[in-house]
Amino acid sequence: MSESNQTLRATLETSDMVVINGLYAFDFSMDEKGLFIKAMEGRVEKRWNFTAAQIEAAVFNDQLQSWLLNGDAGEHRLVCLNAFTGNNNDEESEVADEA
Repeated sequence: MSESNQTLRATLETSDMVVINGLYAFDFSMDEKGLFIKAMEGRVEKRWNFTAAQIEAAVFNDQLQSWLLNGDAGEHRLVCLNAFTGNNNDEESEVADEA
């Protein structure tokens, strides 16, 4: 799946989780000011902040299937992921249809 025709902002809007520099982060938020990411590395909390301009300048690497994002502390590799959710709604409706 190629995301090269999308922007990082558009990709983040549909993502449930990100991987930044190899660390999985469920705690991230984005608004008009920029992107904020928080992740744990062992017992140490890591935080990243990116401005709106830095998000717009991010480049998708097709080979690595990740975004290259330049922040104040240098380059960062960002992978956007979608999570699976489980519920029993489908099973309940099937049982109701059979009755």
